[in-house]
Amino acid sequence: MSVRSKNELLAEAVRLREQGHPEQARERLLALTSRFPDAVDVAYHTAWVHDVLGLEAEAVPYYERCLQGDGLDEEDRRGALLGLGSTYRVLGRFGQSVETLRRGVSEFPDDGALRTFLSMALFNTGDHHEAMQILLRLVAATSDSPHVRRYRPAIEHYATDLTRTM
Repeated sequence: MSVRSKNELLAEAVRLREQGHPEQARERLLALTSRFPDAVDVAYHTAWVHDVLGLEAEAVPYYERCLQGDGLDEEDRRGALLGLGSTYRVLGRFGQSVETLRRGVSEFPDDGALRTFLSMALFNTGDHHEAMQILLRLVAATSDSPHVRRYRPAIEHYATDLTRTM
């Protein structure tokens, strides 16, 4: 089977998922992953479809596989780091979630979604202070609310130390 036909089959499976047919997409992706076990793009989309179906535990090995190899484009790598970190969190594997999401934030520091999911995982590990710091900085930096923008310096100031009152 040629690379082109693998890509066509993968595109078809992704279309099925996007069109609301995740079970059919999953069947095709499982067949593809058995034919192309080293294809990181196939592993990524196989992980994603398992997440869509609520099969988080089954998604993990595919996420891990796609992140171990090279070849994911930047957007898929970003999605895989967020997907794996979030999936670890859903499964109660909070330490692995924090580790994965920190790696994602390190690679993609401007990604607010990665920072948001990291803050949730930090909350689960009991690191409430850092979780709040991340969220406050994100709100201050990204909010379109004129009221938040007006108080941005104060929000950023207090984000450094929430115990500070002045």
